[in-house]
Amino acid sequence: MGRFGITIRFAALAIVWGASFLFIKVGLTGLSPAQVALSRICLGALALIAIAAWRRKPLPRDPALWGHLAVVSVLLCVIPFLLFSWAEQYISSGLASIFNATTPLITMLIAAAALPSERFTKARTTGLILGFLGVLTIVGVWQGIDVSHELTAQLACLGATTCYGISFVYVRRFISWRNLDAPTIALGQVCCGAVVMLVLAPFIATTPVRLDTTIVLSMIALGALGTGLAYAWNASIIAAWGASNASAVTYLTPVVGVLLGVLVLDEPLAWNQPAGALLVVLGILAAHGRLSPRKKVEEPVAV
Repeated sequence: MGRFGITIRFAALAIVWGASFLFIKVGLTGLSPAQVALSRICLGALALIAIAAWRRKPLPRDPALWGHLAVVSVLLCVIPFLLFSWAEQYISSGLASIFNATTPLITMLIAAAALPSERFTKARTTGLILGFLGVLTIVGVWQGIDVSHELTAQLACLGATTCYGISFVYVRRFISWRNLDAPTIALGQVCCGAVVMLVLAPFIATTPVRLDTTIVLSMIALGALGTGLAYAWNASIIAAWGASNASAVTYLTPVVGVLLGVLVLDEPLAWNQPAGALLVVLGILAAHGRLSPRKKVEEPVAV
């Protein structure tokens, strides 16, 4: 695929991942948080199965690998999807997308604790400090801590990104060395996650359902595009541009998420939310040496 085609995929990826929080919000108008998560992961699994059938590449047969993929599916799909869906009952989709942008910094913090090769450097420490200040700005700590659903929802978003961080480190330690391609890893983890959600569904996804065209289309976009096809796009971008350049989508998704929330859902936007998001993005840039003219640090992207 040519440079123009990859650029189109990069733009589409930023839009789809940024819009995921809008789709969740729309889905919640007729579905419970668990039903949104169930729809998302099952539709994503179907999309990835279709891609695998088209690629005609055999699936791995190692039982130990599938065990690791099952663990990753819970950390990368099941728990975060449930937490973000629950949180958006109480906070805006734009704010949820901003919290999602903390994933690279939380991943770095967990990697430093779990992987001997990921020690803290001056750049990483600076980035983490900026990111932490960004989170405090988003929460608005100067207004006082009010233990409410809104604060709990924000903590749930951070819990989701913490799960992302743990899963990325887990993938790096137990799966990456197997030299599997990204679509195969994505297929395994999303399909395992779908199985887990289907087992849990009779216990957590039993509330009445109200569907209309908007909700159905939102769930299809959230699942088939945001949780399915987007993984394949991301893999092709990494192959063409490298992990460091591909990771720039992290900086664009909260911008898309906030804009769509304001323009489509008429969500309010306090000044501290984009200000905090800017500090988080600066933290990511600083942590990976991109604010310095010196040699940049390659940033891995897990999918």
